[in-house]
Amino acid sequence: MRKRRVSTGTFISFEGIDGSGKSTQARMLADHLRSKGHEVVLTREPGGSPGAEEIRALVLQGDPDRWSAETELLLFTAARRDHMERLILPALAQGKIVICDRFADSTRMYQGLSRGDLRGTVDALHTLMIGREPDLTLLIDMDPEQGLARAKGRQGSEERFEDFGTELQTKMRAGFLALAQEFNSRFRVIDGARNIEAVATDVTNAAQTHLARKTDASASLSE
Repeated sequence: MRKRRVSTGTFISFEGIDGSGKSTQARMLADHLRSKGHEVVLTREPGGSPGAEEIRALVLQGDPDRWSAETELLLFTAARRDHMERLILPALAQGKIVICDRFADSTRMYQGLSRGDLRGTVDALHTLMIGREPDLTLLIDMDPEQGLARAKGRQGSEERFEDFGTELQTKMRAGFLALAQEFNSRFRVIDGARNIEAVATDVTNAAQTHLARKTDASASLSE
């Protein structure tokens, strides 16, 4: 007898230091999966919903010392809550693949580790207000100096965190690699110090492997 199951989507996040190429890879993966017939929602953090985009402007522009780490944490959590309610959870409930450029792991790094000792507070707020981790996290690993040079070369208006310099990016890289070990069941580390196509191949393989396993698991539960 087959059991009826509620259709749920797949939540994929991209993480990495500034300039690692994760945004490019997120877009390329979304395009690839759409070409294979999947319904894909590509989004970003902070942002992704109208309210969260307003908060993004507050936290990513202006003087590097504009906000304390504690204030940033509250702002990012508010943005993420709105993003989850208005975009991510509805899309997952419809069975879509959601690809998000940064999620809670970035908050664990920027506010929880690199700019203060707030990891416990970050996790407590995440449990209370968000309560959801990605199904798969793709960490694009990159040398901090190379990544920072790329990031500064963009010459955009959202460079507040880049302005903290190489020291912060070095802490971030070490922290992300530590998170990959802590949450090894969902993390896949991709070498970002290669050409875009080579990185994209590894990203696509990791995503397709995850989706295939999920499909097999769903089929076995339905039997």
